[in-house]
Amino acid sequence: MRLAANLPRLLGTIVCGLAFEAFSSTRARSEASTPQNDARPTFRHPEDGWFDVSGFLDHSYGFVPIAAPITEPAVGLGAAGALVFIDKQKGGSRRTNTPPNITAVGGLATEDGSDGLFGFDSRHWLDDRLQTILVLGSLNIHLDYYGLGESSPLRNRPLPYELDPFGGKAQVRYRLGSSGAKIGLAYSLAETRIDFDTEGTAGLPPAEGNSRLGGLTPAFTYDSRNNIFTPTRGIYTEARLGIYSEFLGSDAEYQMADLVLIGYTPLHPRVFAGIRGLGSLSSEATPFYLRPFVYMRGLAALVYQGEQIAQIEAEVRYQFWKRFSVVGFSGVGQAWSASEGETSGEPVTTLGTGCRYEIARDYGLHLGFDVAWGPDEFAFYVQFGSAWLEL
Repeated sequence: MRLAANLPRLLGTIVCGLAFEAFSSTRARSEASTPQNDARPTFRHPEDGWFDVSGFLDHSYGFVPIAAPITEPAVGLGAAGALVFIDKQKGGSRRTNTPPNITAVGGLATEDGSDGLFGFDSRHWLDDRLQTILVLGSLNIHLDYYGLGESSPLRNRPLPYELDPFGGKAQVRYRLGSSGAKIGLAYSLAETRIDFDTEGTAGLPPAEGNSRLGGLTPAFTYDSRNNIFTPTRGIYTEARLGIYSEFLGSDAEYQMADLVLIGYTPLHPRVFAGIRGLGSLSSEATPFYLRPFVYMRGLAALVYQGEQIAQIEAEVRYQFWKRFSVVGFSGVGQAWSASEGETSGEPVTTLGTGCRYEIARDYGLHLGFDVAWGPDEFAFYVQFGSAWLEL
């Protein structure tokens, strides 16, 4: 969940959201160019006649320009736009965790002046036993640094700074037999310019004008979710260890580890519960902008930052009428900084609610929005599928 180190994950989430919108418009363009196809899908589902894009997902995909909102409080409101090519895998079935191949090129901009360009490709090979992910990006991100620990002099007066990362990530995942387990390895390389608006201020982290990230991240993933879009049962877990060294292209020696566990279960035919836990560790020499931070709906990125963090968030969704759902969620998290000799203070808690519309019944895809409250502010989020999206 680190904004710079996990740029590929951030971009993957944006692109996946963009892809969901592309689903509904891609086939319309394809039909215009292929009139020989007699099976013309409609925006109505045959079961209930409600607006639905499942018929478009059932047909050939294509290349289409689309846009999606950005609602992250740390950078303000904005939008991401991309040209996305979606290619459904042969043998890919409805309501399974078989994802499509996705290629995208696009950009983003927010109201605080952050912007950037990116390219993304996620592809599946060998009957979905092998997955490759490639990401390239060049961003200019405007953020605030709050320091580490409750006693930080910057806690109430954060310092604005800019990050200008340019780099990419190459990743492979291999499925073990026919199980939901995968082993993976990623290599990341990025050059980042760091620019603080203020110099010589107490609490300012040691930061040169440029920082280079280069490292390998082995990972183990297990996925038994019944759907990658809006799951109702199953488990997703991933353990990863980032190893950064001069030998691998980094300008410092440090390590970062993450463990995420997400579970879903039905409580009733119309009531579904989910829970997500995350723990992150970073070694002493980790650059300040890569330190983990507590991040849930209702919290802005990088505010509650430390050398280690732990958080848990629970959610219940009630499909109360036809395709409409209401969602309630809450979370708690805390950051620690061993070098400061203390924790970040009291745990931070969040609370929120939202609504969903089942926009693609045959694929289990829900679309909607959430509103959330934390200790500092109110936040609004547009959700494509689950709020805990994992590709």
